Amino acid sequence: MERYNQLYRLYEEFDTETLRAYQELVDLFPPVNSRVALEQWQNAKNALEERKETIRSSFPQVGETFATLASHATRDQAFNALDLCTKYDRGINVFVLDVDETLRSAGSTDNEIQRETLHLLTRLHEEGTPIVICTGQTLENVKGFLIQGLGNEIVYSGDVSIVYETGTGVFTPGHGPATKQLLYENLDEDVQDVFRRVRSRILSEAPDTVRQGCHLQGNEFNITLKPNFETGSSQARDVIDEGLVYLLDLVGSSVAAVAGADGGTDQHWARAYYADADPEIRSVLETTDELPEESVDEIPEPWTEMFDRLDVAYYEADAAEVTSLELNKVVGVEAAFDVLDIQDPFALVMGDSKSDLRVMRWVEENGTGIAAAPNHASRDVLDHVMNTDELVFDRGGVAEMLRTAYAMNLLADLE
Repeated sequence: MERYNQLYRLYEEFDTETLRAYQELVDLFPPVNSRVALEQWQNAKNALEERKETIRSSFPQVGETFATLASHATRDQAFNALDLCTKYDRGINVFVLDVDETLRSAGSTDNEIQRETLHLLTRLHEEGTPIVICTGQTLENVKGFLIQGLGNEIVYSGDVSIVYETGTGVFTPGHGPATKQLLYENLDEDVQDVFRRVRSRILSEAPDTVRQGCHLQGNEFNITLKPNFETGSSQARDVIDEGLVYLLDLVGSSVAAVAGADGGTDQHWARAYYADADPEIRSVLETTDELPEESVDEIPEPWTEMFDRLDVAYYEADAAEVTSLELNKVVGVEAAFDVLDIQDPFALVMGDSKSDLRVMRWVEENGTGIAAAPNHASRDVLDHVMNTDELVFDRGGVAEMLRTAYAMNLLADLE
């Protein structure tokens, strides 16, 4: 209880809100070529140091940590951090971060990572915490905005890893032969053959509306149909719904060719299988009047064996894609941890979708981390997060969780 009492005193007796305002100004708004701006920045820096010194002198032995804590974390963030430290008896030693709708979710836009988030990631990196970016995006896209936001020095430091295309590859600069791992090359030839067949036909044989209304994301392995309309719009929803039905049939005919199964390629086994496996896919097929009469129990065994290894995913008004169930974010994160040589990981996993949920469940089952999610995440993700540590943050509020993790590490170092 002593640590809790100290925190109560810290946030009750000191003006920590003003302290954080000074810290934010010093960190996020460096002086430009203006004498007035430089003077204001220097005055803020001096005031920050004076207030920190008051805290240092008021808390023997822990004053430096408490001064840093109060200047970066709100009262709620600090107490949440202490609760987590008490529960797990350790701090965070690696971050596993989804991109779209997590890192890049600033208010109502998904096009940028906020300056505050970038600054916190830089600070955490400088203090020795590795970062694993875990995304369904292509490697080149992720490298581009990470270098723009964090700089070459951090991205190529050897402590940053990118799990891309939902685990089909891992890129960890600075690690020699292990820098780029193409995990899809380890799949069985039959699975790779299905992907080759789907990829070769996906646009050339598509209905006109799909071919004109969609494009392929530039993946190395996964196959992802994206709309040529604004994500979330009614046009995007319509073309992705039609694209999903087409993709299901294309997967079915490709599996038939590879598996050599009886039953012909004109039966809708893929529709039946994935409608049974995914309520969202079933809903699309019902809405478009494309739900097959065939039952999942009628599907020949060679087909189901291959379907069991493939994942067809639907993201409303955003994407329809096929991936390998043997390659997912968990497989990619494990490979990243191995390259980064994280022997005893305790990760903060942040994400919003079912691919992130796999990682969240994995760290919980193995006692190797905690999970956090934005409040607009999928229902299954929110259920998991609320049933574990209730670490839900507002849209665009990923910095809240990074500050909590930073506070958690500061407090863990005191023990």
